[in-house]
Amino acid sequence: MKRLHVAVLANLKKNAPTLPGMPEDYWADLDSEHTVEAIADALQGQGHRVTFLEGDIGLYDRLREVQPDMCFNICEGHFGDSREAHVPAVLEMLRIPYTGSKLLTLALALDKPMTKRVLTFHGLPTPPFQVFERPNEPLDETLRFPLFVKPSRQGTGMGISAESIAHDESQLRSQIRRLLVSYEEPVLVERFISGRDITVGIVGNLLPPVAWRVPENEEAPRVQRGLRFLPPLEIELGDYAQAEGGVYTYHAKVELADKLNYICPARLSPDQVEELEWLAAATFRVTGCLDVGRVDFRLDEADDNTPYILEINPLPGLSPGISDLVIEAEADGISHAELVCMILDEALERYDTNE
Repeated sequence: MKRLHVAVLANLKKNAPTLPGMPEDYWADLDSEHTVEAIADALQGQGHRVTFLEGDIGLYDRLREVQPDMCFNICEGHFGDSREAHVPAVLEMLRIPYTGSKLLTLALALDKPMTKRVLTFHGLPTPPFQVFERPNEPLDETLRFPLFVKPSRQGTGMGISAESIAHDESQLRSQIRRLLVSYEEPVLVERFISGRDITVGIVGNLLPPVAWRVPENEEAPRVQRGLRFLPPLEIELGDYAQAEGGVYTYHAKVELADKLNYICPARLSPDQVEELEWLAAATFRVTGCLDVGRVDFRLDEADDNTPYILEINPLPGLSPGISDLVIEAEADGISHAELVCMILDEALERYDTNE
């Protein structure tokens, strides 16, 4: 195996800028030193030389100075509608290869309404929705309560609480106002799907050439060659379900992460697993994901557990023992270090194939 100089690029919570009036969860999706150290240890275990670089405005100059062979990118970014795409844009300017999806995919997936428009265009099941820029906009007459209200461009459950489920017009308007003020971005309102939370992790790449579409011939084999599906994970809130409103909230994801019940593999029939893997692969494909991703579903308990795609995360967390993707990998016999190296190897193979 070729030994490389790999730069691990991340945004650490401790280095995050602070501004007056920021919500307490504003930097929830940034990483800890422990996560970065674990990734570095995994790469060093394969003989690579590793340098950590903070993904801030000084990154461009530091990259030119360090000149890594490859970057392992987990940067969430700090500001802007497409903040997860900032670092990949710099890397492409400098022609430095990196792990994970490219900037167009990262910008698309961070914008939940735009992702849902792409899914809807391709006929993939996602809850019907409306985007609000002002709290007094009329509600689409096709939407029925209860409705789920969340920020358009946040992750890690940011802005989501038990109050995110609106059962009437008053609750809806209150939540829209709160989120517009707190996050200063449009608010996504979608039909609330009551049921089980399932997430499916993917490592790999669809074999090229690949277009951002699903096959038009429904009788054709489902295109998912080159992808490795990790066991589906079900998140059970257990004793905290009532307090969290039955929702995987920011508080549950961050404060209660070590107290929840993670069932992996999830209790699903083989047919259900096959359907979820197909939908995950299709979502991975139509959003242009590379190397790794995680697709979140809800199974509609009112409709025979029909799966609905909530979102795709092309930059899933890699915190040892905590992140959903890591838990899924461990259930498949893959250690955190092995998972990290698998992601790097997928990227290296992809760049070698395209050269």
